[in-house]
Amino acid sequence: MEQVNITRESAFEVLNKYTKSEKLIKHALIVEAVMRHFAKLYYQDIEKWGIVGLVHDIDYEMYPDEHCIKCVEIMKENGFNDEYIHAVQSHGYNICTDVEPIHKMEKVLYTIDELTGMIVAIALMKPNRSLDEVDLASIKKKWKQRGFAGGVNRDVVEAGALMLGKDLDYIMVETTRGIKTIANELGL
Repeated sequence: MEQVNITRESAFEVLNKYTKSEKLIKHALIVEAVMRHFAKLYYQDIEKWGIVGLVHDIDYEMYPDEHCIKCVEIMKENGFNDEYIHAVQSHGYNICTDVEPIHKMEKVLYTIDELTGMIVAIALMKPNRSLDEVDLASIKKKWKQRGFAGGVNRDVVEAGALMLGKDLDYIMVETTRGIKTIANELGL
């Protein structure tokens, strides 16, 4: 298929074609918000980073055993270029693919994807179920409790922080700030 201009709206339509789970759509929106936040911090293309965050799990629901692999076909069929495809594939580095994150956008996605779930889980445990109650201390406390949000691969987050040359505390704080940009939409 020929290259088409990918907009946020068209990316969201494609996401909804392959993802029906409300939980996965919410996760996509959270990762999109965090990617947009980091793009602002790094003076990068906010739309592109957001779109990559939005569609990063495009193949997960329909093809869980081919996650970060089937996305190539899906994204090509829907007009995404190689830059978007590589970014999406690379977030599964050393988990379900050997495509390494190279560019800053890819490294950020790789780093924050898992962490977003933990931060939302912490917010949901707070008395007011609010992101305003989530601070660095609460994240670090739960980070050490391997049983909490056990599905969150802490090694991936730590490896990503190293790739970015950033302190884990910085990653935790900025990821939380990114999620807070859509707190009202999330009911958090």
